[in-house]
Amino acid sequence: MTVTQETVETGTGTARLTWHRAGTPRLVLAVSHGAGGGVEARDLQALAAVLPAHGVAVALVEQPWRVAGKKVAPAPKTLDAGWRGIWPAVVAPGLPVIAGGRSAGARVACRTAAELGAHAVLALGFPLHPPGRPERSRADELLGAGRPTLVVQGAKDPFGTPAEFPEGAHELVEVPYADHGFAVPKRAPVTQEQALDVVTAGVVRWAGSLM
Repeated sequence: MTVTQETVETGTGTARLTWHRAGTPRLVLAVSHGAGGGVEARDLQALAAVLPAHGVAVALVEQPWRVAGKKVAPAPKTLDAGWRGIWPAVVAPGLPVIAGGRSAGARVACRTAAELGAHAVLALGFPLHPPGRPERSRADELLGAGRPTLVVQGAKDPFGTPAEFPEGAHELVEVPYADHGFAVPKRAPVTQEQALDVVTAGVVRWAGSLM
């Protein structure tokens, strides 16, 4: 697997893509981070390590605000603009592109998927509602993606457990005992590695169905 980086100028600043390239790619997964962290997130790193062997090139996308060293994410419309700005770089290989993200990045992917012509959407830890505020649902963003969608959700995610998700065309993979960042307690009957295996296996299976 070859790993390379490129910077992309967007209307909201400079974004950075870290490519984990596949030998014979059939899909590209462009996947961004959430509002509270970067592409070092455990699930993003696990996917970048596993998917290229299954024909999926992975572009880990750092939004301009993260590249600039800011600690607070901007408004959703600014995140969407940054994502639109990187899109020409991820479609450049000429392959179908899965729009992906974790948390706030998943919301961006859902909001822009149809507009940008994404092949599918991967939502990691979709923040269905703010913690403790189920009445402030963001289900419309997920249901409005308009593309084949996979949600990967921790069973103990305070932003929305799998049981809280509405019926829809999306598929859902539940990660046992995991929180919003797919961390599992040390006392859980599954290890952290096993939890991440659930994430990667679910995405590998789903991505295979898209090829």
